[in-house]
Amino acid sequence: MRLTPIWLLLLLPLIGLALLVALPTLDVVWENHPAHFWLVMGAAVLAFGLGFLLGEAAGRRRDARLLLVSLAFLVTFAFLGLHALATPGVVLKTSTSGFEVASTVGLLAASGFAAASALELSPETSAAVVRRRRAYHLVLLAVFAVWAVLSLGNLPPLDGTLTVDGNRIAFGVLAGVGGLLYGFAAWRYFVRGGRRPSTLLVAVIVAFFLLAEAMIAVTAARNWHATWWEWHLLMLVALAGVAWSAWQEWKREGSTAEIFSDFYEARTLGTREDLSVFFADLMGFTSYAERMPPAEVRAMLNEYFLEVVPAIEAAGGSVVDTAGDAVMAWFRGPGHELRAAQAGLAFQEVATRVGDDHPAWPRFRVGISSGEAYVGLVEARGARRLAPTGDCVNVAARLEGQARVGEVVIGEPTRSALGEPAEVEDLGELRVKGRERPVRAFVLRQLPGRGGERDQRLHDEESEAEN
Repeated sequence: MRLTPIWLLLLLPLIGLALLVALPTLDVVWENHPAHFWLVMGAAVLAFGLGFLLGEAAGRRRDARLLLVSLAFLVTFAFLGLHALATPGVVLKTSTSGFEVASTVGLLAASGFAAASALELSPETSAAVVRRRRAYHLVLLAVFAVWAVLSLGNLPPLDGTLTVDGNRIAFGVLAGVGGLLYGFAAWRYFVRGGRRPSTLLVAVIVAFFLLAEAMIAVTAARNWHATWWEWHLLMLVALAGVAWSAWQEWKREGSTAEIFSDFYEARTLGTREDLSVFFADLMGFTSYAERMPPAEVRAMLNEYFLEVVPAIEAAGGSVVDTAGDAVMAWFRGPGHELRAAQAGLAFQEVATRVGDDHPAWPRFRVGISSGEAYVGLVEARGARRLAPTGDCVNVAARLEGQARVGEVVIGEPTRSALGEPAEVEDLGELRVKGRERPVRAFVLRQLPGRGGERDQRLHDEESEAEN
């Protein structure tokens, strides 16, 4: 990644700070309490929005790096919010030292999470970090609440003795540590960004660098002077830059999870795993679409998808795409074969119910295959998504093509995982298009524990169906 002009621009705040310190006459005073409150609170709101979006993406993708960056922004939000309350005469009548130093402490804690996010974690450590995400949020909330109570009560250690001016050396050391951690994170992301730089990745690198400069400026700042306003502005600019870049990514991607895909861990970007793949489409859709007005075709698809997609998601499936009349989804984690099979039967139950209200509509057929696949991010701007690829995916698509209306056809690995209680019809070994070896296939009729028989509405006559 070539960022030489940006690095030169990023040095300007430090140059300006050095001039203000060297020439105190330039370090002018501007005491405006409402401006300070809204500047800091605006930065806090931006930090919260970023932390929330990153946390949601981390949960959906089970990505530790996203979670750690999310915690960095949430910590920043919490302590900047407390610092905003330190503005006398806006919310509180007088300031307290606990609120005054909250921003410095918050930036220091956030720098630790930022630096941790830049490390390459082992799969075991990464999984452990994601598993404990609720605990991290609870700890952050508890620390925030305790800090607020101690600050409001002016209780030790957050009483009047804890101030930056009165502990300049100690806070200077803390600021130096925070600056180094932010600098480390910026450098690591800079090195990592060589694979494919993006606006958002550059914005985060710049933000970490600016926050490192803000930590340095804290040690030289005088209240309400230009040096003091400088580090506040650096925080706001850093967070606003990331927020703006995230907004631009969202307009391109349209998905909160894929906004931050440039920060995914290697295991999130792509890994081999056992899973089940689900394909469904409407038999006879092409001829139906040829006969009917486009508006009616779209209305038919909308009504179907509004009903059948939740049946997949209720079983823990992730819908990859709905293209035309086709639905593709995948199931991962323990018991993915059973959950995929349950989703297939539930899908057909719902689809049959909707189709019975519209006899002229085409009906769905479903194919499910289980096995090893490569799950990776599709590297296409504006169309990024995690999707599985491999023979397992191809087999699922071919099994769906072998199914009749209302049927769920599964492969042998799925059948074996379901065990004997599953009621199936053995179709034997089928020759499928594009594959040298035949595929052992079964029609799934019923699973244990599902009440009642499912009317599958089998149609023996061949329609003029196309995928």
